[in-house]
Parts: sequence; structure tokens; C-alpha cells
Amino acid sequence: MLAELVDVVIGVDTHKHTHTAAVVVSTTGAVVEELTVVTDPDGYSDLVAMAERHSGLRAWSIEGTGGYGAGLARFLADRDERVIELDRPTRPARRNGAKSDALDAVRAGREALARDHLAQPRAEGDRAALSLLLTARRSAVDAARRRTTAAPGIRCGRS
Repeated sequence: MLAELVDVVIGVDTHKHTHTAAVVVSTTGAVVEELTVVTDPDGYSDLVAMAERHSGLRAWSIEGTGGYGAGLARFLADRDERVIELDRPTRPARRNGAKSDALDAVRAGREALARDHLAQPRAEGDRAALSLLLTARRSAVDAARRRTTAAPGIRCGRS
């Protein structure tokens, strides 16, 4: 479990223009600091500065590292920070439709601490391109297979 490897987890709720982060102590789940920043290198630096105010080993639990959190994930990876991808959960409806980014950031940190299996951020570049090609191939093979089984008299492919 992550709680055995780090002293704090910084949970991050990502959005297009801002990211909200919460520093969660791994042994207690207590929140010791929260911060909302703009999504640019200066804002990312502010998040790292916040994390550095808390001693010990740390990990970042980021929602949407393939979307709005991609820039932050790259920024942190370039600095050899431990980054964990957290899928965006289906959130329960809140009273009067209210939403709190700070609560979502805390939840991201605590959820990472509770998980047995942690996901690494999605790959980019050649690895991501290969993944897309394999997905497209699987889809084409499945479609051809469905056509073949749906119409036994029609053949797909070479004769």
C-alpha cells in the first residue's frame, strides 16, 4: 500500500484553468494544507513549493493525467516526483448541486492511500501511438468477425 511507502500524498483535483491540491498525511489521513493554482508552470511550481513545506517522502495522486492534469503530470515527472493516476470517480450528488474542489482533492489523496493497486500516468509519444494502433486493430478484427458470423454467406478478407 502507498501509505507504507510515503509520508504524505498530495491529492489534486484538475480542471481546465485551475488545479486544487491537498496535502494528506499518510498515517492519519489528516489534511495539513490546501492550495488552488492556475494551470501554468508558475502554478505548478507553487504546488511543488507547497509539497516541499512538508517533510518526508511524497507522492502525487492526480485525477485525469491524460486530460486536464497532463501538464502537471509532465511537470512533476520532469522533477522525478512520484505521480499516481487516479481515475475520475462518479461523484455522488451534493446538496443543492454544490461542488468543492478542495474536498475532491482530499478525496484523491485519501483514495490513493487506500488502494492496493496504483496506476502510473498514461504514456505519451510512441507508446501511446502504439496503444491506439492496437486498439484500432482489435476494433477492426472484432467488426470483421461480427460481419462473418452475422452473414455466413459473405466472406471478409482474401479469397
